[in-house]
Amino acid sequence: MALLPLGLTAQDEEGWSHKGLAGVNLSQTSFTNWSEGGENTVAYNIYLNGSLNYQKDKLSWTNDLSANYGQNYTDMTDWRKNIDNLNFASKLGHQINEKFYYAALLDFKSQMFDGYKYYSNGEKDLTSKFLTPSYLNISVGIDYKPNSSLAIYYSPVAGKLTMVTDTLLSEAYGVDAGKFVKPQLGSIFKVNANYSFFEDRLTVKSVLDLFTAYDDSFGMIDVNWDVLIGYNLTKLLTLTFQSTLKYDDDIKTYDSEGNQHGAKVQFKEIVGLGLSYKF
Repeated sequence: MALLPLGLTAQDEEGWSHKGLAGVNLSQTSFTNWSEGGENTVAYNIYLNGSLNYQKDKLSWTNDLSANYGQNYTDMTDWRKNIDNLNFASKLGHQINEKFYYAALLDFKSQMFDGYKYYSNGEKDLTSKFLTPSYLNISVGIDYKPNSSLAIYYSPVAGKLTMVTDTLLSEAYGVDAGKFVKPQLGSIFKVNANYSFFEDRLTVKSVLDLFTAYDDSFGMIDVNWDVLIGYNLTKLLTLTFQSTLKYDDDIKTYDSEGNQHGAKVQFKEIVGLGLSYKF
């Protein structure tokens, strides 16, 4: 297993700063005459996390981009996607006092490639595509920044658009049949944390998004929680952990036979260990 991350951080005299982490996870397992059994497997994961921020006088502007894609392959299957996300958030704020800002937030979440649901009989169904689903949140509210590593944002006036590019997938993501977009008005709570410890050897980034709509589903909270943890064991060896937890009452789940069930908590994680270079 190999990991090739790139860490970037810089700040100039004009109020701009940027920070980034990119990497590739590769893993391979092979068996030859192995009496205990097993499947030959190959897997990879490519990720990018970056931020570009501006802070000067009373103006604050933060921009965050996260992209992640990976596949795995075994003797029993072809290449199958195991992770795919594309997230972007831009927040513009005007300082009220030392720790509080008026703020406007644009938040976009989607994916890049086709995804399938595989069944035990060997069949598969298309469940997602490029920009399907996509979620766009636009809101105004208050941002609390106790320090440079933590931002807590709340908006009582938030517009959420759930979008698909293929109406065959509309109902799978809570959009009315035959429609491309589902608009909702509600409130958003967002926590963005980005900390470094042990002389920057340990990096922890966490983004939590909560949304509830002002309709019959009020009180049902949509959850999206992304976590990235990277630890430099040595100058050349890095351990990383990435996870995403989701819950959306509009997204139904299916069992291995294709039977539909209600919404459930969704969770995925990736652990990588390998060589690294950071500057």
